[in-house]
Amino acid sequence: MRGSRAGATGATITALVALAALVLLPVIRVPFNQQVPERPVVLISIDGLRPDYVTEADRHGLAIPNLRRFMKEGAYATGVRGVIPTVTYPSHATMVTGVAPARHGIHSNTTFDPLARNQGGWYWYASDLTTPALWDVAAENKLTVASVHWPVTVGARIDWNLPQYWRTGTPDDRKLVRALSTPKLLDDLENDLGPYADGIDESTEGDERRARFVVRLIETRKPGLTLAYFTALDHAQHEHGPFSKEAKEALERIDRIVGQVRQAAEEASGRRAVVAIVSDHGFVATEKAVNLTTAFVQAGLVTLGTDGKPAKWLAMPWGAGASAAVVLSDSTDRGTHTRVRALLDRLAGEPSNGIEKVLDAAELKAGGGFPGAAFYVAFKPGFTAGGALTGALVTPSTVKGMHGHLNTLPEMRASFFIAGPGIPVGKSLGEVDMRDVAPTLAAIMGLSLSNAEGRNLFRGGP
Repeated sequence: MRGSRAGATGATITALVALAALVLLPVIRVPFNQQVPERPVVLISIDGLRPDYVTEADRHGLAIPNLRRFMKEGAYATGVRGVIPTVTYPSHATMVTGVAPARHGIHSNTTFDPLARNQGGWYWYASDLTTPALWDVAAENKLTVASVHWPVTVGARIDWNLPQYWRTGTPDDRKLVRALSTPKLLDDLENDLGPYADGIDESTEGDERRARFVVRLIETRKPGLTLAYFTALDHAQHEHGPFSKEAKEALERIDRIVGQVRQAAEEASGRRAVVAIVSDHGFVATEKAVNLTTAFVQAGLVTLGTDGKPAKWLAMPWGAGASAAVVLSDSTDRGTHTRVRALLDRLAGEPSNGIEKVLDAAELKAGGGFPGAAFYVAFKPGFTAGGALTGALVTPSTVKGMHGHLNTLPEMRASFFIAGPGIPVGKSLGEVDMRDVAPTLAAIMGLSLSNAEGRNLFRGGP
């Protein structure tokens, strides 16, 4: 009798503790009309992940078991041919729209700002997208979406949104991110998880902090689509070079993040989740910077004011990593067009200037990049676009690694790994197009991106 009473009392206490724990959990705001796809999708972007970091992990001495699991348990591309330019924001927009930058409207990382009035502003806003994204078709089909730090998501149709945004790197940026996020979402999550990472924080610690928010959103909101973006590998490669000790250390820590997010997705979905790993571009080592604008100043195409900033311009370079578009103030001015063409031909004729190729407007149109630009200057591996307005044309680079080279360069190939129910096991997809990512993921969720230029990689399959 004593034992039965003690057991009953213990059960009561256990039940009260469990009830108290439930009361203390953050409120879960799940839309009443939420539809759950048969296979929820988690899309993880690792900025700057070359595929050979994973496919040749042993050769590079990398301990990345969670990423390597995708090759054994799912399908993978040997390389993803990117867009023009091979930089972060246009690439991420392509991966969620299935179209090239000329169609989706995100033409570079930073907006074109010839007179430097936008204070280095980036394409943060989803309103700049001119074609539907995955989150739009998900919303139309009553599937919920969560996003942590994904580019071009300020104001997007995302149920639980922590967009990437920064301005000054000061504490006021935190107020901006809070104001731009889903109302009360940061309050709910930070009460349990501690402070969120600042938008400009590209450290591994910042990635690890954001990962906790990704996991908690998956556990409590159970989205049909989750977008998560991690930046530390890109940061390490810019600072120390690709395959540097620091880059490898960053990737090994991100690998642990991948394992945590995948486990959360599988447990929250009853093992029905499909998890995809993508990247936006590759990387090459960099030694020199080409300050293209200095040549335009010297040629009288850009006039500097007394403050040393551009005051007038006939033609202006628009930098994008290891490349630059050239925009004319009057696209119909044939005289300026001829002057710029002659200048670029002269610069490209000197091998030490580091110019790989100059594309004209027709070639740009065919490549899907920089609509409205008259020319596109792509630099050789080892060179990147510099920002100086005066002085030498070629100077030592301030970074050790860069991307933005032509998308035909093998080292610019991005990554695609995917695993989950219905995904072929151990299957190489060969080289794929970045525009294939969005329609493939849409099909897995039972959706369709009718405007996509890419294809479903598993058509006729899962």
